Amino acid sequence: MDLTLFTQLVISGILLGGIYALASIGLTLIFGVMKIVNFAHGEFLMLGMYLSFWLHHYFHMDPYLSILVVIPVFFLIGIVVYRLIIAPTLGAPILTQIFVTVGLSIVIENLALLLWSADFRTITLAYLKAPLILGPFPHLGIEEIIVDIKRLIAFVIGLSISVIFYLVLKYSYTGKVIRATSQDRSTALLMGINIGKVYMLTFGIGIVLVGIAGALMIPIYTVHPFVGFEFVLIMFVVVVLGGLGSIPGAVIAGLFIGVVEIFSSFLIGPSSKQAIYFLVFIAVLVIRPSGLFGIKGEEELEHIEAIG
Repeated sequence: MDLTLFTQLVISGILLGGIYALASIGLTLIFGVMKIVNFAHGEFLMLGMYLSFWLHHYFHMDPYLSILVVIPVFFLIGIVVYRLIIAPTLGAPILTQIFVTVGLSIVIENLALLLWSADFRTITLAYLKAPLILGPFPHLGIEEIIVDIKRLIAFVIGLSISVIFYLVLKYSYTGKVIRATSQDRSTALLMGINIGKVYMLTFGIGIVLVGIAGALMIPIYTVHPFVGFEFVLIMFVVVVLGGLGSIPGAVIAGLFIGVVEIFSSFLIGPSSKQAIYFLVFIAVLVIRPSGLFGIKGEEELEHIEAIG
């Protein structure tokens, strides 16, 4: 493999991984604060893709501009789902929470199938058709590098939102309240923090993040009622690989999985990509069960520190 092809594959993998990272941050945030594994996360991604598609179809709204609509709509959806479905399960056995989120994913999937059928839909934008050509770089021994504009825009927006969200979580008062709740719920309650409101806010933000990821993905992928299941497996791999509750871990693991997927698709075949990154996933967990950025023994401590 020459250096040009290698560089091309790495860049493509990083651009793909940036989208995975943004979609996974919401999932890891919800788990890190609420200790709930949201199995319906992929279906919310699907809804984000559909919302962006229909805004473009009926109102000719650019999918990237539709993010401004996705944010309030999905925050409201997150609040409603939390109040009606998630909140009653808090404190219940973990199996109850699992069955509730799995049931929610089935309901959303079949509702989408009923409303929009199983047709595959996507958005084609004229200004995204021509690729960006970089190079050549003769001093590096690299010829022209072709970059997909759609993936580049999604990567830049997704990574920017991820960084902004991390900074807000790290330095703002609201972010400190969320991290305090994540680290020690009992002490946060004693300090006067309204745990219920923090949970509701956290769930709403998590749904907003995956909704934005859906809007960024619609120019790249086709949307159909079952597309969420295809991506939720990747998101779970990213979250566990990066360390449950770790936002930086989710970003790095997302980029890593994107590169692994591109290389495995090129070297072995597209049908092998899931098998390959699951093998990598298993290998990493055998070596480090808490993930790349998880805390050793955190399952005994019942405590997620890496979110901060």
